[in-house]
Amino acid sequence: MRNRYLDLLRALAIVRVVVYHVTGWATLTLVFPAMSVMFALAGSLMAASLDRSGPSAVGRRLRRLLPSLWVLAAIFVPAMLLTGLPLTPKVLLWAFPVADPPANYWGALALSVIWYLRDYLWFVFASPVALWLFRRAPWPTLLAPYALLATIEFGLLPAAPTVLREFGLYFGAWLLGFAHHDGLLRRTANRVLVPAALALGVAGAAWIVTHPGPRGYDLNDIPLGNALWSAAFILVAIGRAPASAAWVDRSAVAGRAVTVLNRRALTVYLWHMPFVVALTPLVDVVGWSHQDPVGLAIRVVLVFVLVGAVTVLVGWVEDVAARRPPELFPGGARPVPARGAAAGRPVPAGGAPVPVSPAPAGPGRVVLPAPRAPEEHTLKLSAR
Repeated sequence: MRNRYLDLLRALAIVRVVVYHVTGWATLTLVFPAMSVMFALAGSLMAASLDRSGPSAVGRRLRRLLPSLWVLAAIFVPAMLLTGLPLTPKVLLWAFPVADPPANYWGALALSVIWYLRDYLWFVFASPVALWLFRRAPWPTLLAPYALLATIEFGLLPAAPTVLREFGLYFGAWLLGFAHHDGLLRRTANRVLVPAALALGVAGAAWIVTHPGPRGYDLNDIPLGNALWSAAFILVAIGRAPASAAWVDRSAVAGRAVTVLNRRALTVYLWHMPFVVALTPLVDVVGWSHQDPVGLAIRVVLVFVLVGAVTVLVGWVEDVAARRPPELFPGGARPVPARGAAAGRPVPAGGAPVPVSPAPAGPGRVVLPAPRAPEEHTLKLSAR
């Protein structure tokens, strides 16, 4: 059964990412380090998949990840080729982005979020070995990515490739997802977890304040501060996650929104940035400034409307990739056929089959009892 609290966290992370890209507010990265939270949740799901399927979980995860990218690439790669992108073998990276795929001048910004899929692929490939190591030496394995990032940030590995730096930045969050799945965070007493979170938060805040980036205190420009601050956030927000959160579904609208954002998380993530870039010229045309709250609110709403429209058009690809029946609007209750309908008995509007009188007993004839009305079924929404 899905933990709706974790579904809520993922939904909030997606919304935060979109709002941040529209507004550029650095404060949002501090209040909710969304990318690290998304990697932590993905790590927890990956550990669960490995437990169920073993190494074949790698292929299953790629099957669910790549089709949505291929839909995006089928539209934008030809557009970039027609507007100056050279046709080279590197274009194939749009089908399997283990490295940054090439882009032209406008595509480099509109499709900049592809880095997330690049990192996700590498983390998935590393997960079988990482989970094996984690379960034999959890704390050294957890600390390794942060030690790697510190080594890079202190200049001891000046020529570190991008993928190695990203392992240091985000793989620690992924491993904290392992710790959540295995119950390590839950079993850690408050007297240990809370001081650890405070220490990481203080260390991260100190590094952020003393090492501001070109956009000030934006975590995206401060890798070590990002990793430490995000680890503290994850320890509290996920390490003390409730076992369930039925209250999420007390509001039908809120529950459905959480379900839709979880079922369409990849589509929303991949498609929102092109719309952000496309709407940016409106700032000059209409006269909205980046400090104008009304103008920013209108842009946020427009981006979500456009993303919602494209999600209806192509979001069902995520259902097909997950081998679910495709839906335009995920989370709706599916009708359950009344028992007895398949056997050809008439079913009235109320759903209970019409009782059939047993035939008289005779030689070689078995008398069956009249069928009972079906039990009431309770439909539960899934947020997979």
